[in-house]
Amino acid sequence: MAIFTCKLGSPDGKILYRELEASDPELLYKSLEEQGFFVFKVSRKPFQFLFDKRIGRRQLDTRSLLTFNQEMLVLVKAGMPIMQALNTILQRQDGSRLTEVLRQVRDDVKGGASLSTALERHGRLFPHLYIASVRAGERTGDLINTTRRYIQYLKRVEAIRKKVVSAMFYPAIIVVVASLAVLLLLVYVVPTFSQIYADAGSQLPLPTQMLIAFTTFLKRFFLVGLVLLFAAAAWFRSWAATDNGRFLIDRFKIRVPLLGEIFRKYSVSGFTRTLSTVLGSGIPIIESLRMSIGTLNNTYMEKRLFEAVKFVEEGGTLSVAFERIGILPPLALRMLGVGETTGALEDMLSDISDYLEDELEERMQILTTAVEPAVMVVMGVVIGVIIITMYLPIFKIAGTVG
Repeated sequence: MAIFTCKLGSPDGKILYRELEASDPELLYKSLEEQGFFVFKVSRKPFQFLFDKRIGRRQLDTRSLLTFNQEMLVLVKAGMPIMQALNTILQRQDGSRLTEVLRQVRDDVKGGASLSTALERHGRLFPHLYIASVRAGERTGDLINTTRRYIQYLKRVEAIRKKVVSAMFYPAIIVVVASLAVLLLLVYVVPTFSQIYADAGSQLPLPTQMLIAFTTFLKRFFLVGLVLLFAAAAWFRSWAATDNGRFLIDRFKIRVPLLGEIFRKYSVSGFTRTLSTVLGSGIPIIESLRMSIGTLNNTYMEKRLFEAVKFVEEGGTLSVAFERIGILPPLALRMLGVGETTGALEDMLSDISDYLEDELEERMQILTTAVEPAVMVVMGVVIGVIIITMYLPIFKIAGTVG
């Protein structure tokens, strides 16, 4: 997501400046208008690629947000007013960044602002979906249930994220170790053999000459190559931060063989769970769709979904809209159609998310099981070719002597 600087006019006539995250400026513009603001200007914050994405957005980590909401839920359920609940939570804080933010939120609430408005003033710290959920709870008078629903959403999303990270961790270690082994052979072992052959003055086979020439080049220009690699990585990161760059990368991610389906299911499962959570908070379908689009974290799919939102705005059904853009599997589309027909869309979206997450977990299991032998075979072949190539002169000498 990118950070946008917004100049806004509030309903009471004040001029406000906010820095907000969004995947698309048009989507942010419409969202702000629906919240009652008059939007003077929305512009992308410059030079974002110079900063780490986490540092740039400085959003609260999931654990801190989850802990805060769990404490808030317990206190509000006990009948404690929001102001008193915030004071109680602040008494137990340890001076972290959340403490400073909550003090400002408490002061804003004390000054007459609603909780959602106070949180929105720190839009870079709190997710837009969370602020919208709190606002929906205030609007319907059911803050307890909307908070509970958001806590369940956070737990589920964090659980699936951890599964994906843990599934990719072991294959990544294998690839790194195998690559280091090959690099060690090329940089240290092969030059040692080449020196021995050079001292012997024997005529080397062509494959051995080619390998020695490659390792000599690699050793001589290793530092230069390292600098060029870092420069290329910096350029790629800056290009990936542009709208066109991120769009092309995101499109490639969902089209790449094997991994593309995993990326797609991961994004869509998060979107459907978010949409279920937002609809359950009492927010209308169109607004819910617009709020949920940003959770895809894929600009290509977000643009496709924006087409689906327009179709629903024109009176089309959600299942047909999703079928037209082709991001859901056939079974999920049928489940969505049943949910619309029976009036149980919220529950069906949650079931679709469960189904996609189960599919994702199964594919991740297959992938991680297949990666280890595949990497071993490839690295074994590479190492075997290097060793055989370096022993060819010895085989030649032995054959001559025999």
